[in-house]
Amino acid sequence: MLMMPRASCSIVCYRSRREQLERLLASVTTARPDLLVYLVDNSPDDALRALAERVGACYRHQPDNPGYARAHNLALREAIAAGSIYHFVLHADIQIPLDAIGKLLAYMEQHPDIGLLAPRVHYPDGRLQPLCKLLPHPLELLVRRFFPLLHRSSGRLARYELHGSGYTRVMDVPALSGCFLLMRLEAVRRAGLFDERFFLYFGDVDLSRRVGRIARTVFVPHVAVVHDYGRGSYRDWRLLGHHLVSAARYFNKWGWLRDEERARINARALCAQQFSRGRRAYQPNTRISR
Repeated sequence: MLMMPRASCSIVCYRSRREQLERLLASVTTARPDLLVYLVDNSPDDALRALAERVGACYRHQPDNPGYARAHNLALREAIAAGSIYHFVLHADIQIPLDAIGKLLAYMEQHPDIGLLAPRVHYPDGRLQPLCKLLPHPLELLVRRFFPLLHRSSGRLARYELHGSGYTRVMDVPALSGCFLLMRLEAVRRAGLFDERFFLYFGDVDLSRRVGRIARTVFVPHVAVVHDYGRGSYRDWRLLGHHLVSAARYFNKWGWLRDEERARINARALCAQQFSRGRRAYQPNTRISR
C-alpha cells in the first residue's frame, strides 16, 4: 500500500458559523484520518473547543484576535515542527468533497516543482469563482473596487482574473486565493511564512509572490471545492478599512506604480493564456459541474 506523506491543515475562525465548521472538519478528518488538523480560534470565547476536541483537532484559542496571518503562522510553525511535508490552509466556509484531499496531495507528489497549489472554486449555486489573479496594480484595484461596471466593460476585469484561460487547464498563477491553498512546507519555509503585517487581506498575494520566486504557484481544475464567499469588505466598513490598510502595506512593500517584477510576472501569465486557444472561455454566469 502506497504511504502518503505527512500532511496537516489549519482553519482560522472568527465567530464562524458552527454548522459550516462542523461540515468542514467532518470532511477533512474523514477523507484523511491521519491529517494533523489545527483549529485556530480568534473569537472572544472558546465555544468551539469541544467541537475541535471531538474530532481530534488541535485547538488554539487567541481571544485577542491577532489576525489571519499570525493565526495561520502559529499552526504552520507547529506543523513544520511535527514533520509535516504538506499543509492545507482553509477558510471555515469551504466545502470539500471526500476525494479532494487525496487528489491534491497526489498531484503535489507528482510535481515536486510546485510550492503552492489551488483547486477550482465554486459558489454554492455552482457558478465558478474566478480567483486566479495577476499581481495587483493600485489603479487596477481602485477601479475594480469603486467603478466595477467600468472595470468589467473595459475588459480589465477579465484580464486581471485570467478569464482567457477558461479555468479549464492547469496554469501557473501569479496570485492564488487564501481561501484554499495547499503548501509544500519546505518551499514556504524557504520563502517565509505569512507576513504578519497583513491582518486579513493581501497575505495570500504576498505569499504567492514570494513562493513564486523559488517554486511554481499552480491552479488545477480537476479538483473542485465550494466556497460560500461573503465579500465582507463590501458590506462592513471595518473590513473595508482592513482591506485598504493591507493594500497600502502591500504596495509599500512591493512598489506602487513602478514595479518591474510585477510587470514581468503578469506579462508571462498573460502570454501563457495563448495556449488556451480553442478552449471554452470562462463566462461569469456559467455553472460548471463538479
